[in-house]
Amino acid sequence: MMIQTPTVLLDGTVLAILDKQDLYGYALTKKVKQHVIVSESTMYPVLRRLEKGGELTTYSEPFEGRTRKYYQLTDNGREHLREIKNAWQDFSAGINAILGE
Repeated sequence: MMIQTPTVLLDGTVLAILDKQDLYGYALTKKVKQHVIVSESTMYPVLRRLEKGGELTTYSEPFEGRTRKYYQLTDNGREHLREIKNAWQDFSAGINAILGE
């Protein structure tokens, strides 16, 4: 059985990875996939939504004749990440207490 990753946890995963380093879309998707099951078609709407919400900003860099769009965490994104981490601690403690970690 597979548990679908809730939007807020997917947001938290993206924000936490970008808190460590700026990444372009494909590289970010690969990093997220190391931890949760997600498709590329799911990731790009998440990135657009976080950018529109002010949690991410972007910049472009040339690479082998192409341009890569890099995503960077903003101060709003760092605050949102802190909120998600706090909410996760409370939620996971409750679920672990019920399921018997």
